[in-house]
Amino acid sequence: MTDLFASLGTWNWFILGVVLLAVEVFAPGAFMLWFGMAAIAVGLISLVVDWPWQAQGLTFSVLSVGSILVWRQLSGKPADAAAPAPFLNRRAEGFVGRVFTLEKPIVDGSGTLKIGDTFWRIRGPDTPAGTRVKVVGTEGGTLTVARDEA
Repeated sequence: MTDLFASLGTWNWFILGVVLLAVEVFAPGAFMLWFGMAAIAVGLISLVVDWPWQAQGLTFSVLSVGSILVWRQLSGKPADAAAPAPFLNRRAEGFVGRVFTLEKPIVDGSGTLKIGDTFWRIRGPDTPAGTRVKVVGTEGGTLTVARDEA
């Protein structure tokens, strides 16, 4: 087994690096990328320095762990922090308090309002098109609006 490790050459590190980078491409997560970069770095060092396999393995380990720690520090977010999504599966609640301009009038207490690329059903007092309305509440997928006094 030690003969296998002792025979590791410069090109084996490059091959390992490319394999690890390919794994990152097929299973993205920005994790194997750093192992691949560490393997390529050890290969580059091996082009210049003739060193034992133990030193190569140790350098690979240190570079792998070090690069992951630096990446996590520079990425600005902890690895276990979930992305904030307070209105996930409750999109309508995210519009409460916002002001929009009606493109179509509210007739008989109901109408539609285009927000982004989505049309929302709205409920409120009869209001002509072009009026600014404020979302004051939600009921299911229907927004309750009132005239914006500001």
